Amino acid sequence: MARARMSGESLIEAAAELADEVGFDNVTVSALARRLGVKDASLYSRLDNARDLRAKVAVLALAELADNVADALAGRAGKDALVAFANAYRDYAKHHPGRYAATQFPLDPETAAASAARCHAEMTRAILRGYDLAEPDQTDAIRLLHGTFHGYVSLERTGRYDSHPRSVEDSWRRALDALDSVLRNWPPA
Repeated sequence: MARARMSGESLIEAAAELADEVGFDNVTVSALARRLGVKDASLYSRLDNARDLRAKVAVLALAELADNVADALAGRAGKDALVAFANAYRDYAKHHPGRYAATQFPLDPETAAASAARCHAEMTRAILRGYDLAEPDQTDAIRLLHGTFHGYVSLERTGRYDSHPRSVEDSWRRALDALDSVLRNWPPA
């Protein structure tokens, strides 16, 4: 890619592709420069440092994941919405492992507020409306769902479930059934 054709958006997309190939932790300005066939210095007109690069990849990944989840949720409610959300989340993690890792990158409060990070919590709240949960139970349920989804896909990605004869897909479906049951029967405070 010639320097004249590099835009900020194309740099971040290239960095996201690099993250999927070599892992998010290995995305550096130098690695991106090598991928693009340019000198490191030529990237510093658009990037402050490696943290800035990673934060921009995180913002991109959060937006992509939010778009995927929003598309999956359209017209759904209750358990159907829960399953659609969970599957979109898991599929994104499977198909974009580096970008998914980027979604866990700690953003400064200003960047987080301007990114799709808040959108994820709002979409989860939309799912929970079908379960009639009020605050503070909604916040607790959001944390339960995100913790379960993240934990499951993280363990799955590391191969932790490969040695057991039970199908990972069957366990995923049962986990979603269990979450639906918990949400429908949320314990009183």
